[in-house]
Amino acid sequence: MRILIDYRPALRERTGVGEYMHNLVRAYARRHAGDGTDVAVFTSSWKDRPAEGLASELAARVVDRRVPVRLLNYLWHRMEWPPIETLGIAADVVHAAHPLLIPTRHAAQVVTFHDLFFLGAPEATRAEVRRDYPALAHEHAQRADAVVVNSRYTASLVERTFGVLPTRVHVCPPGPPAWRALGRGPHVPRDGYVLFVGTLEARKNVGALLDAYARLLERRPAAAPLVLAGKSTPDAGAWLARLTRPPLAGRVRHLGYVVDREELYAGAHLLVLPSRDEGFGIPVLEAMSAGIPVVAANRGALPEVLGDAGLLVDPDDAEGLAAALERMLTDEAFADQCAARGLARAREFSWDRAATTLHVAYQAAIANRRARRA
Repeated sequence: MRILIDYRPALRERTGVGEYMHNLVRAYARRHAGDGTDVAVFTSSWKDRPAEGLASELAARVVDRRVPVRLLNYLWHRMEWPPIETLGIAADVVHAAHPLLIPTRHAAQVVTFHDLFFLGAPEATRAEVRRDYPALAHEHAQRADAVVVNSRYTASLVERTFGVLPTRVHVCPPGPPAWRALGRGPHVPRDGYVLFVGTLEARKNVGALLDAYARLLERRPAAAPLVLAGKSTPDAGAWLARLTRPPLAGRVRHLGYVVDREELYAGAHLLVLPSRDEGFGIPVLEAMSAGIPVVAANRGALPEVLGDAGLLVDPDDAEGLAAALERMLTDEAFADQCAARGLARAREFSWDRAATTLHVAYQAAIANRRARRA
């Protein structure tokens, strides 16, 4: 079986989608090394090239084309051209990292839904996500030979919103990182900071987090500092400006995108993720697997991921969020309990299990493609 997987979201900084695709490819390719499965990742950019050693790291071939991403996406999404075969690529399965199909003459087509935020709040999205996803996702989901999702929550949305049969939807949740030192027990440093990890965009609800943290400082001026780790977007201007003014000045830091995740998590007393919607919420799993307690929104897939291993709060309730942060920072026994439960829950997730489900999805996609052509 020849598999081509879209690796473009992981070509530069690996945020949520890129991190998911990178680790899913690596787990799948390594699991099938030596059994005759040919796994290749597709990259395209006018100026960015794959990192040296990527093929060895992934145990997969790298197929790189010097084509601008925006141009190729426009052609693929709007004209369904060029098919991968005209780019010199042959495959039995072509797996898109996003909800829209990659054109092909012969291969089975698989799409990936990480969330459906682009339908619920298109005004908060940008570029081709705003231009193409709301208009095309329904048709592409219907035409796909298999659909890969990262949570049961996202699966239910795809099935209900697009009328996709449950038998064509395959849930491949991510696995936890392989930490060097973290994850051996609860890790709740009393002098640690409150950590937020994620791109500073509208759905991450950073404004509500800053409101809640300001309320926390009113009650506890010496509360742990807040650290925001993630690249900024046009949405972030007003939030970053607030960091320069009291009461947040000197109390909140924005680090931008952080490469060394273990060092970042090692300094955290707790993780907070107040998103209004998440298709999964990888930082929650990362924190649980590191032994760090979590405060998260009761929206999207976050309750499914966190379970009873932390505190779930209404993301639009700044006072409730402030109270949850205060409890996790001051009730040491409770924080340690949450950290221990999080470690146990994180062990329920595995990249190897995700790779097993992905193989089932690919086999089903090939069978569905054959049936449609027949």
